[in-house]
Amino acid sequence: EALCILLYRLRYPSRLVDMMEKFHRSKAELSLIINVILEDLYDRFNFLFASLALDQEALNKFSEAVKDKGAPLDNCFGFIDGTVRPMCRPINGQRLFYNGHKRVHAIKFQSVSLPNGLVADLYGPTEGRRHDAYLLQQSHLLTRLQALPRKENGDFFCLYGDPAYPITPRLMCPFKGAALDEDQREFNKSMSSCRQTVEWCFGKISTNFAFLDFKKDIKILLQPIAKYYIIGALLTNCHTCLYGSQTSMFFACSPPTLENYLAGNLC
Repeated sequence: EALCILLYRLRYPSRLVDMMEKFHRSKAELSLIINVILEDLYDRFNFLFASLALDQEALNKFSEAVKDKGAPLDNCFGFIDGTVRPMCRPINGQRLFYNGHKRVHAIKFQSVSLPNGLVADLYGPTEGRRHDAYLLQQSHLLTRLQALPRKENGDFFCLYGDPAYPITPRLMCPFKGAALDEDQREFNKSMSSCRQTVEWCFGKISTNFAFLDFKKDIKILLQPIAKYYIIGALLTNCHTCLYGSQTSMFFACSPPTLENYLAGNLC
């Protein structure tokens, strides 16, 4: 029942007073139940977004799925991007949370998505004004990528991101500048068509749990809004394991079973 109450809260911008009739409980009870189940899910499954535990077989499977879609890189196993989560304007710290690019007050997360449609790594929250490169540094993702195995020929497996990220052996980005030759433009175009799938993962979270996208009811000083989004991503991954996603169909790469995913298996 507690999980159903949380899902009902997240599925659409529903007020607690509207949920009283549905669940025959007071506002205080509903608020307590939502917070307790939120904390329980976070404590039990937050490790799924912090380990990025992938073995050689999984990395080969994902990189081949990306290459089969016409990507020029044969060692790219996933995609990285930052997402801005708008919220209601806070009473304090307005400058700290204001994102000038999106022109909203927000918190930010960094996400790594895999070809099977799962969000494999989720770092955050940080203040909305922070740059994607700052999130990359604070998350220590590059250090964790160093621990991943290499290809059979010794090459590194890598992630692919937008031009906001630096280029390293474990992290690739598009060619920058206006004076690009034909091969460079073709590389950027081919990789961009694959990289857009990380946006599909963000979109699925907001589509399944519209409450997370209703900024007028997202209040940082009154609600655990960061845990709301993290649990929304967790439940979206569970939905992907059960029913697949646009990303998994695009790459023809099936996600793990729900039982395997909750046990820590991303492939």
